[in-house]
Amino acid sequence: MLECEARSWPGSVPVVKLVVQVKLLPTPVQAAALEATLRACNEAATWASRLAFEKDVKNNFALRKLAYGEVKTRWQLGAQAAQHVIKKTCDAYTTLRANLKAGNLGRPGSKRYHRATSVRPRPVSPRPASPCAASSPSSSRFSTRRTSYARDATCS
Repeated sequence: MLECEARSWPGSVPVVKLVVQVKLLPTPVQAAALEATLRACNEAATWASRLAFEKDVKNNFALRKLAYGEVKTRWQLGAQAAQHVIKKTCDAYTTLRANLKAGNLGRPGSKRYHRATSVRPRPVSPRPASPCAASSPSSSRFSTRRTSYARDATCS
């Protein structure tokens, strides 16, 4: 996909915005490295979610103070990946809270609502078997826009 858009404002130089869609075709070694990184990110997100749940910290910057160093060192993630893990975890809790408030998880007293707010609630975490599954607003899994890949040229 190639998309080009030209814009200009009176008295200014025209600006061209070029959007290119590329397909990542890693070698088997690169695919293994990408998969290992995605698994590390999901493990880190699960850990960050448990920490946020136990400490009752759902704010992005407060959770970063608690988790950033550990996420970087324990899972050997870069700074951007570590911060993204923590932000996705906070976003998952924000989405859960918004869904409860909007009634998207049923009325108070319903089975779905009770499961989300039960006496023993669980931390929000990604499904371990799907490191690059499609993102869901109520999970801390990674978005396919940033992390999907094909193992070889035959995959779609």
